[in-house]
Amino acid sequence: MQFEVWSKGLAQVAVECVVIGVFDEPQLAAEARAIDAAAAGRLKSLIARGDFSGRSGETLLLTDVPGVSAGRVLLVGLGAAKSYGRKAWRRACGTAVSALARTRIRSAAFALDRPSLRELDDDYFGRSVAEIAGSTLYRVNDLKSGKKPPAPVLERIVAGPVRGTGVRAARRGLEHGRAVALAMSVQRDLGNLPPNVCTPAYLGDQARSIAKKYPSLHAQVFDEAGIRRLKMGCFLAVTQGSVQPPRFIVIEHRGGKAGAAPIVLVGKGITFDTGGISIKPAAAMDEMKFDMSGAAAVLAAITFAAEVRLPLRVVGLIAACENMPSGSAVKPGDIVTSASGQTVEILNTDAEGRLVLSDALHYARRFEPAAVIDMATLTGACVVALGAHHTGALGNDDALVRELVSAGVRADDRAWQLPLTEEYSEQLKSNFADFANIGGREGGAITAAAFLAKFTQGLQWAHLDIAGTAYQGGPQKGSTGRPTPLLADFLAHRARGRSE
Repeated sequence: MQFEVWSKGLAQVAVECVVIGVFDEPQLAAEARAIDAAAAGRLKSLIARGDFSGRSGETLLLTDVPGVSAGRVLLVGLGAAKSYGRKAWRRACGTAVSALARTRIRSAAFALDRPSLRELDDDYFGRSVAEIAGSTLYRVNDLKSGKKPPAPVLERIVAGPVRGTGVRAARRGLEHGRAVALAMSVQRDLGNLPPNVCTPAYLGDQARSIAKKYPSLHAQVFDEAGIRRLKMGCFLAVTQGSVQPPRFIVIEHRGGKAGAAPIVLVGKGITFDTGGISIKPAAAMDEMKFDMSGAAAVLAAITFAAEVRLPLRVVGLIAACENMPSGSAVKPGDIVTSASGQTVEILNTDAEGRLVLSDALHYARRFEPAAVIDMATLTGACVVALGAHHTGALGNDDALVRELVSAGVRADDRAWQLPLTEEYSEQLKSNFADFANIGGREGGAITAAAFLAKFTQGLQWAHLDIAGTAYQGGPQKGSTGRPTPLLADFLAHRARGRSE
């Protein structure tokens, strides 16, 4: 996909279609009025007849509009002018791209009126246009045997208006957004694959494949013997019930100064989670193929860093395995020794994500990181608390957590900070080991983070619980690509030396 900006002369931009907005009063938005003037009032007449209401989500494709060099004009409903803001603008952009994808239009100039610069500056305008376009045009990598529908032919978007000094920022934003969309497709493709294809070994192969594409990347993949040498007892306990061999993946973007403290991203890579001996209900268990979304997000974030050549050192760590019931599976009541030397009583084998993360978090210490961020589809409790709208954010460093929350606001990929005080750790007490892997129903998302906190002392650490945001179930089942936009924004700001 090619992205450009336009500054003036919308009616004469060399594209096949011009996209303009209409409010539901109904009234033409500012850029639409310029097209209407060139078309001798044709659009205003059409609206006066009631042919287009301007309701949000509505579109109408017009052909042979006089005075416009483009062969077609796409009207997009913006909804009420008084409530028009960034969210409505993003919705209109997505609606426009969806409508164009159903045609054979190859190029389009977007002229949907922007909210205020305070809501959407030139950088984020460009970023959002490219990200929305890429995300909307994404097609699920299904394995259906029938003939697939033709792919969209849209290949060029010219976005505007962008004036004067804003052109450079908008172009930078377009490049950033294109890379975010590419990274999101990496995450979504991996998440959408069936678990008999996307195994731990497959994730390891994909990490190597991604590393080969970019000179800044280096990947190392440990097999089960290597994991044993690392003494990752919690990780090995989870995988021991499966015939699929585990993988521990280390992938690094070497974009900063040599020896600089890196940002370490840690991902949960449970390629299928039955719950183990504490087996899950059968309903919707197929969705547990998405339990490796944290791992996919790490690979996506590393892809983004390499794609835009971030001047930042970023390390990705992925603990990948299956959680299966079998005669060799770990049992409730078993006690295992983590790589940190701490012992854990496993009271529930379905609380396995925190076990594999604990050993990966301990491994992060060897990099002497500037910050460690883990992401995992960790708890149903987080979904109960926040639904599918916000990622749960917790950690032992409030400044780091706030940094991530701010990145989510800027990227329209929101997170919400949950408390992580010492009281929650009390729920993990065990009579037989240093602590247990669960702490009861109350505050389940927080006690899971409290467990991870026991392996992050002395580190600047934050945890993202993406159980409600990384994928959606039901008829529209599939990976959402979150929290890749949040992580991309966080890394970009860190690379620019910003913390807010």
